[in-house]
Amino acid sequence: MSSKPAPEIQLTIDGRPVSVPAGTTIFDAARINGIPIPTLCHQQNENPVGVCRVCVVDVGQRVYAASCIRQVEPGMTVKTSTEQVQAARHTLIELLMSDHPAPCARQQHSGDCELERLAEAAAIGQPRFPRRATPRGKDDSSAVIAVDHESCILCDRCIRGCDDIRHNWVLARRGKGYQAGVAFDNNLPMAESSCVSCGECMVSCPTGALTNKRVVGTELGQGDVLDPTELLHLPIFQNVSGTFLELNQKAVVKRHYRAGDIICREGEFGSTAFYILEGKAEVFLSSPMAHVRTEGSSKGFFSRLKSMLAPRQQHSRSEESNRPFIPIDASVDLPYDSPIAELGPGDLFGEMTCMSYYPRSATVRAKTDGVMLEMLRNVLDILQRNKTFRAQLERTYRTRALDSHLRSVPIFASLTKNFIDHLRDRVELVRFSPGQVICRQGEPADSFYLIRIGFVKVSEERPGGDLILAYLARGGYFGEIALLSGSPRTATCTALDHVEVVRILREDFELMLERFPEVRASLEKVAHERLEENRRRITQIQNLPVDQFLANGLMEAQSLLVLDLDRCTRCDQCVRACADAHDGVSRLVREGLRFDKYLVATSCRQCRDPLCMVGCPVGSIRRRNTLEVIIEDWCIGCGLCANNCPYGNINLHPFPVELDDPDHPGRMIAGTRVKATSCDLCHDHAEPSCVYACPHDAAHRVNPPEFFAGLLKQSSPLNRS
Repeated sequence: MSSKPAPEIQLTIDGRPVSVPAGTTIFDAARINGIPIPTLCHQQNENPVGVCRVCVVDVGQRVYAASCIRQVEPGMTVKTSTEQVQAARHTLIELLMSDHPAPCARQQHSGDCELERLAEAAAIGQPRFPRRATPRGKDDSSAVIAVDHESCILCDRCIRGCDDIRHNWVLARRGKGYQAGVAFDNNLPMAESSCVSCGECMVSCPTGALTNKRVVGTELGQGDVLDPTELLHLPIFQNVSGTFLELNQKAVVKRHYRAGDIICREGEFGSTAFYILEGKAEVFLSSPMAHVRTEGSSKGFFSRLKSMLAPRQQHSRSEESNRPFIPIDASVDLPYDSPIAELGPGDLFGEMTCMSYYPRSATVRAKTDGVMLEMLRNVLDILQRNKTFRAQLERTYRTRALDSHLRSVPIFASLTKNFIDHLRDRVELVRFSPGQVICRQGEPADSFYLIRIGFVKVSEERPGGDLILAYLARGGYFGEIALLSGSPRTATCTALDHVEVVRILREDFELMLERFPEVRASLEKVAHERLEENRRRITQIQNLPVDQFLANGLMEAQSLLVLDLDRCTRCDQCVRACADAHDGVSRLVREGLRFDKYLVATSCRQCRDPLCMVGCPVGSIRRRNTLEVIIEDWCIGCGLCANNCPYGNINLHPFPVELDDPDHPGRMIAGTRVKATSCDLCHDHAEPSCVYACPHDAAHRVNPPEFFAGLLKQSSPLNRS
């Protein structure tokens, strides 16, 4: 049975008789008949909401009606552009412009801000009304979409795009009246919300409140630029906005590789990630697996030392790491004994490089002919938030990487395959944006965390400010202390960059401890060491002026080289001794902070808060339990630790080695590789060479809290000399 057509309604619009089906709005009736009515909050085929009121018309009643929600009535007379109606619209647009930064980002980029276009048509210059006293600010947390709340006119088009079109339910109104605004989830920054970066809100926005964030000054180089239709045919781009992909066409290219082609090299800085569509690639470390060793040519104490590369098998160091895998920026880790692995279709590599601009962690070479997508961080962020792609990444991690990731942490080496299989479908991969708190001091503990990507800062709230306890990288873990003791969290853990963690729930953590007593014993030992070190540090500083220590970097040091200027004759014997001990390159400079009669020379401080560890793409720089900073033998010589050291105390040392000939695979040629080196406190000798060489007993290695405690209580703040 066919339904009856809706009866026709006769009415007059601007003196013109029209006929439309019953239930039609005045706005649609006018549009169908070629009569324009301006609007900001309403788009064709949307459910109207009537919030901007710019579409007001005169229907012969006491007040004007919003044409987008008022339905036609028989015999209705509508006036859309009388002088009075135009005056009302002029005032509405002027009110909106009074809070709108002109030109907004959209107007600057493309010249199509709908509000500013209406203001220009109405000849509105400087609004008569004052701007609101409290700015609403900007949200720059997303890598994909720039959010400017100042440009928002509360039209709700972004909310309807998110909810009605994409069904993601992330955006909503917050506040009332003057304080009203649009919020992501429970008023979170966009990057911390459940937003999947589909881009529908940005496409729907009529102003510069939500705009495309382009990656400026970055070129992808060679490759085929794909149009949105081609990208949408790839499963990984399912449910991504086609308009959004069109705006970012040049941010992703398809590249073809021949077998043997180098895709990226370890140590190089980059800004892209790769996704394999076809073919296979091998990822490996070309740097020699050896650490820097210094040894003398004679048996005397003050002998001339020489730096050389020493494999672990020939020269083991105390507390040497026994980690069986080397963490890299890919879906797999590299076995220490044979640092090479294979990647195939569906694998993603280069995430940390792309999102945080870290050096490449490994060299990747095409094993077969293949096809890959190379992308910038805005496209990668879209994919990482895309539900389809996230599900694929999680499947890959659970099936391929979870086992090696857990076993790369020595204390979990005893876990059986059956238990890892039990965890496989129960662990959760959780992403955090830079600055986002993962767990907070004092909160109840419900999870244990293992870091998959990025760096986490561990800090403790103390009087005078937060105290940094540690930086943790891939393979690091946290959350065990509170779970073991049943107490609240003892520290706050914060994402330093784009971080992804493996979250293991309390019940699975407790089951692991129950089944594997050796894991419990190892965790309890490490937890005890961490707590004892924290207690010792707090005891040392509790009577010190913490703000002065923090301001001058002394809190970070556990070993300072200080010179007594009353005794020092500026003979530079300490500098020469250090140079003699390290192939002619001194690791100290006789200048720095000055307090009373003491000079804090520029030399490695063995920091308690070692910024040099942040960002190492392979996690090769770490601290011993004694807090001494040590550089592991898989260092790739990228130089990031040297750049990060705020005191300039890490150097890159070149060493002659044999390398693979890039033009003749399998053939070796002579070359050089650099390794990071820092002050090792001349640990092979009774005391550092710089201290031993001083003829006037002016140079001393000291523990700063102990040495400066009395001086800081009595004296003024430090001054730089």
